[in-house]
Amino acid sequence: MWRHLSIFILLFALSASSALAEDAQLAALFRENNVNGTLVLSLLDGVTNYTHNDARAATPLLPASTFKIPNTLIALDAAVIKENDTLKWDGTNRSVAAWNKDQTLESAFKSSCVWFYQELARCIGAARYESQLARIGYGNAKPGPEPTSFWLEGELRISALEQVAFLKRLYRRELPFKSSSYELLQRIMIVEQTPAYTLRAKTGWAGYGNQAAPQIGWYVGYLETNGNVWFFALNMEMTKPADAGLRQKLVMDVLKQKASMYR
Repeated sequence: MWRHLSIFILLFALSASSALAEDAQLAALFRENNVNGTLVLSLLDGVTNYTHNDARAATPLLPASTFKIPNTLIALDAAVIKENDTLKWDGTNRSVAAWNKDQTLESAFKSSCVWFYQELARCIGAARYESQLARIGYGNAKPGPEPTSFWLEGELRISALEQVAFLKRLYRRELPFKSSSYELLQRIMIVEQTPAYTLRAKTGWAGYGNQAAPQIGWYVGYLETNGNVWFFALNMEMTKPADAGLRQKLVMDVLKQKASMYR
């Protein structure tokens, strides 16, 4: 119910906004960088919205590591991890150097450490995921029977519009989690913080390491400035490794243009 209500409200706000039409500045940024993707940018109140590629914005895709946002809350709720707990590295050398060491919740979130969250997922289990995803209305809420990879290659899907709606509920603390869990997640999501603004976000890359799979890059989060909160969700086709940095670059360029993040 929450999922459908949140998406209806966001779609209504977008349809009522003059910004629903293809935004020229956003389109130019995607074109200049030769990127096929979408971006949704929305103020907390939903009155001001900007979009690029409306059809793709409504298309559900694998969330990849952006799922670490709700997954962190689910793991804390299930008490399978605590803030200062450390999981020991098993000694297996993986493709990302930052993964090849012991991990805390914060280090694993910031480095997008797959094995750490897979260990948590084994403890959480498929049944709990099924009930929790339905409870919080995340995407299509379909984890499937395999609890350790459904956000990377399973049935779970979420659109850019749904990501923004979910992030707004997260920000308003409308999800059924403890205040301490919210506060921990807010802290580890921080990417950049200055006296003028705080940026919280998470990257994702569906298909990473599997060239036979569609390569989908994500960057989702929100920017708190003096008096405003802007929510964003970008996804794009990843055609080469160098595209990884474009996820953040495009969002930051848009925030500078639309959200006046440096004022």
